[in-house]
Amino acid sequence: MTVSPTTPQEVQKKLEELRATIRRHDHLYYVINRPEISDSEYDRLFRALQALEAQYPERITPDSPTQRVGAPPLEQFKKVPHEYPMLSLDSHLNIEDVKAFDQRVRRELDVEAVEYAVEPKFDGLSVELIYENGSFVRGSTRGDGLIGEDITLNLRTIRPLPLKLQERMAPSLTLVVRGEVYMRLEDFHELNRRLTENNEEPFANPRNGAAGSLRQLDSRITADRPLTLTCYDLRGAIFQGGKTHWDSISLLEQLGLPIPQYRRRCQTIEEVIAFHKEMAEQRDQLPFEIDGIVVKVNRQNWQEALGEKSRSPRWAIAFKFPARKEITKVHQIIVSVGRTGALTPIALLNPVEIGGVTVSRATLHNVEEVARKDIRPGDTVKVERAGDVIPDIVERVPVKGEVRSDPFVFPTECPVCHSATLQEGPIIYCTGQTVCPAQLKGSLEHFASKGAMNIDGLGKKTVAQFVDQGLVKDLSDLFTVNKEQLLKLEGFAEKSATQLVEAIEKSKQAPLPRFLFGLGIRHVGAHIAQVLARHIGSLEGLMISYKEDLQALHEIGPEIASSVESFFQEPRNLDVLKRMEDLGVRVGTVERLSDRTNQPLAGKIFVLTGTLEGFSRQEAKQKIESQGGRVTSSVSKQTDYVVAGKEAGSKLNKAEQLKVTVLDEEEFKSILDGGSPSALE
Repeated sequence: MTVSPTTPQEVQKKLEELRATIRRHDHLYYVINRPEISDSEYDRLFRALQALEAQYPERITPDSPTQRVGAPPLEQFKKVPHEYPMLSLDSHLNIEDVKAFDQRVRRELDVEAVEYAVEPKFDGLSVELIYENGSFVRGSTRGDGLIGEDITLNLRTIRPLPLKLQERMAPSLTLVVRGEVYMRLEDFHELNRRLTENNEEPFANPRNGAAGSLRQLDSRITADRPLTLTCYDLRGAIFQGGKTHWDSISLLEQLGLPIPQYRRRCQTIEEVIAFHKEMAEQRDQLPFEIDGIVVKVNRQNWQEALGEKSRSPRWAIAFKFPARKEITKVHQIIVSVGRTGALTPIALLNPVEIGGVTVSRATLHNVEEVARKDIRPGDTVKVERAGDVIPDIVERVPVKGEVRSDPFVFPTECPVCHSATLQEGPIIYCTGQTVCPAQLKGSLEHFASKGAMNIDGLGKKTVAQFVDQGLVKDLSDLFTVNKEQLLKLEGFAEKSATQLVEAIEKSKQAPLPRFLFGLGIRHVGAHIAQVLARHIGSLEGLMISYKEDLQALHEIGPEIASSVESFFQEPRNLDVLKRMEDLGVRVGTVERLSDRTNQPLAGKIFVLTGTLEGFSRQEAKQKIESQGGRVTSSVSKQTDYVVAGKEAGSKLNKAEQLKVTVLDEEEFKSILDGGSPSALE
């Protein structure tokens, strides 16, 4: 006979025992697939905990196993900054590109061999998980890499995600975990069966199912969806022996978090390629979708030395699988006009299923692709999902005795606004620019996006209404939209209209890099916008910059320079910018690199080699750039200084051969402080 606890101490002890036991069995069942008790015994334990918590509700904790049920619906997701940027991975399909990655890594590290940690690339939704004092406190989507959406309530419903870690953490320790939420194939098909029986729209593939389920404002819906999780990265933890990525993933496993199956350490890039081949062969037998493998430099100090680009780490890549292919027929070829005015031929296909997704259209890319593949209406073609996402026509499949239609010819005028078209290389553009409704919708969506002006609530549907109903005829019109106009549009009520007007008003104070990116200037992405802002400093400065001046800047080539000059010389674009200013838009300025005081390193080129004790490689690079210098990866006659730390390799030898000035760490510190190191005397 079980004796019920009576004293507060006995109650607390019993609660902790039940929670610990249930967490252990959750881990055995959901994470390592090795249950030790029957479902009925588990249910008995769970009911006992529920009953005790109902009796003592003041003792319910957020990390109790009973707290995984959904909460009342949210009105919207809050935006939260990531503890560390969630970068994308550079993707490669070819073995030659993967070998080139290995060669670059070994060259920049000055080593003969690099150990890699490899694991399957799960096809789901990336998330950040925050643990404090061992308890799960917050989770968010990737968003734009810097800011995501707070989906904590939804993540709490995922059974493999522990609300309390198995090992006690230091009280002040914050643990940042990266993971992928996905659906197992069996669960995905069962979910679609239920949706179909309820006359609801089924999901196209497991990735869409995971994303759609995790981004529900009503977490009770998420709780009813068969989501699971794998964790592949750990930040912010201090632990013994944590010198490699492999160690950090092993720690995640010890803490009770699910980690990737089939992971492996590879001593050479040839072993990486063999693992890729092995996983590609097993792909169709796996219980979940993967679209490649992830390759990471295993040593963490080498990851730090290699650093990051603006959007991706330099120490990791995605090695994708070849796309799945099927045969179908081209019904018709139409032309789509994109945000930049590029005319893209689209083949409308007889629907065909590829990798669980029904494909009915595929891109033909540009003039050169159309000519090379010679695809015509009525042709039989081989179609693939490039990167398992974007449908693409691989080639025409000849059919004996078929009579082909006439070759496809690009229109001489824009199919949307009837402006003349202009060819630049393989791309044909509409010259209508801001007067073209097709470009305007795309431009508005881009202008309002997270990486640009970040106007919350201005999505595709609203943009379409703005343009279709004539509220917005160019970008500047956006800042004239008022609440009364919004209330007449579909989907708007008092609160949502007020929020959008406030978001538009807030965006009038615009940082220069985001504003430049938001303008949608051809070839100017987020990183190049940052480069232009740092070098030019103001929007006014860019307006009077010639392509020769721009091309002289580091990372700005002739195509970018010409595109920027053309944009700011177009009178219609200048009219839009002037009207924005009249409507209260204020674009910020950035301190130019050349204007900064104390620039002893202006124009100097540095190469870093070996391990520095007082700086990470990234910190040293930032300090050099903050004083006007530039860091490159290889030593040449143009190199001014080589900074040599411990275990400096071939770069040091090459510097000595070329008689390039070599600085040790103390001399490097001295030159950063404005001194004159002995090497320079």
